[in-house]
Amino acid sequence: MAESSNYDYLFKVVLIGDSGVGKSNLLSRFTRNEFNLESKSTIGVEFATRSINVDGKTVKAQIWDTAGQERYRAITSAYYRGAVGALLVYDIAKHATFVNVTRWLKELRDHADSNIVIMLVGNKSDLKHLRAVPTDEAKSFSTENGLSFIETSALDASNVESAFQTILTDIYRIVSSKALEQATDSIKPTQGDSIAVRPTLDAPSNDKAGKCC
Repeated sequence: MAESSNYDYLFKVVLIGDSGVGKSNLLSRFTRNEFNLESKSTIGVEFATRSINVDGKTVKAQIWDTAGQERYRAITSAYYRGAVGALLVYDIAKHATFVNVTRWLKELRDHADSNIVIMLVGNKSDLKHLRAVPTDEAKSFSTENGLSFIETSALDASNVESAFQTILTDIYRIVSSKALEQATDSIKPTQGDSIAVRPTLDAPSNDKAGKCC
């Protein structure tokens, strides 16, 4: 089987938040299990992929990372296009990065699909002695805004796996239940044809359409 078709679902997830909060290291920790203390600010956009298993299905995550600096804001509409999930990241040791979460959330609401699944991520939880954002404060914010919430450390890998597993599982449950509703409402396919609903932006998303058995 071709590499491009080794998955059942392909989900685009974007990382957003201020520069320096650890977005790139969250990406590299999850996709390559790497952490770089010397990592520089991301210029433009990069993405990496990793597949996980959810309910017996192979879910391939295409995770996009961009610079948090203002001068790269022109890429926003293309960056958010097709995204079904977003990790909104701040640094627990820098309160200003948490304050700016409100602005990032507004940008998400303005540019992304209204059904996008959003998780608030307090990164650098290893810096407990420098904590500037109380966990309860972040939890309250996420509850008020309908976000899921987790604290992570890309440095010691704490909760990084859990963060991505959780958001990808949430997305999968939503998409698969919609697919089920659509299948029930329409003429059901015969001979075990599968209905693949993949909100993605690249060609492989159609590789299984109409295939049978």
